[in-house]
Amino acid sequence: MKEIILKKTADIFLKFGFKSVTMDDIANDLGMSKKTLYKYFKNKEDLVDQAIVNFHENCLKKINGVCAIGYNAIEENFEIKKIFKDLLQSSDESPMFQLKKYYPNTFNKVMNKEFEEFQNCIITNIKKGINEGLYIKSINKSVVSRFYFSLVHSVHDDQLFTYKKNSINQLEIDVLEYHTRAIATTKGIKELEKQLLKLNHI
Repeated sequence: MKEIILKKTADIFLKFGFKSVTMDDIANDLGMSKKTLYKYFKNKEDLVDQAIVNFHENCLKKINGVCAIGYNAIEENFEIKKIFKDLLQSSDESPMFQLKKYYPNTFNKVMNKEFEEFQNCIITNIKKGINEGLYIKSINKSVVSRFYFSLVHSVHDDQLFTYKKNSINQLEIDVLEYHTRAIATTKGIKELEKQLLKLNHI
């Protein structure tokens, strides 16, 4: 029961934001009483914390699943991007911005873990791409992974972008294209164009 609550609650928060969604909203959406929610969680802050940590752990499992399939490095990044396509689509304010503003302890905990996992994932992807002739050999893997991490999260910064619902997915695709063009060989650019064309026909 707790796992089901955590999964569904994370979806609600990420689609509609952390500020406006109440414990009453969550209970109603899950078809249970607020009393049942409080059996598992002390308060909304506790629910937010556990739901987002659980969400990140599940995302990592999905990403590892994609990486195990055997896509080339560029295709792999586009397949990973599809995992997050339907998230963050319904709110007019970035849920991640709200998480940082209203639940900073959870935000910092999640971001520290995400940075470590993200960096490992991207460095592995870069090594794979170099071996496949898709990325240039001379790039600094650690620096590039940090650049990409910063770019991915910059699209949630309302001082840099005007956040509108349904816009975040395209911004993240733009970031992926920018990142790939910066490190791709001629062969890699051709593969990138192929993935972008495929994306436009979905």
